[in-house]
Amino acid sequence: MITFIFGIILLLLMFGFPLKLLRFIGQGVTKLVIGAVFLFILNTIGNGFGLHVPINIITSAIAGFLGIPGVFALSVIQLWIL
Repeated sequence: MITFIFGIILLLLMFGFPLKLLRFIGQGVTKLVIGAVFLFILNTIGNGFGLHVPINIITSAIAGFLGIPGVFALSVIQLWIL
């Protein structure tokens, strides 16, 4: 019985970690894509106002992980600082 429980724990440790790592990477890629979509929408709407935020991995990460406040912050940085 103890070897069975030990085997189950060992099996979960071997296959549980890669699944969590894959899920973590998948969530990160999803947020990057969502950030790129947010920036595309901002560039489409902001084109009439002369606002253009470049879409690259850094700006997509900021927009994806911070959401709408991140997109707003990028647009403020683009307008006032750059």
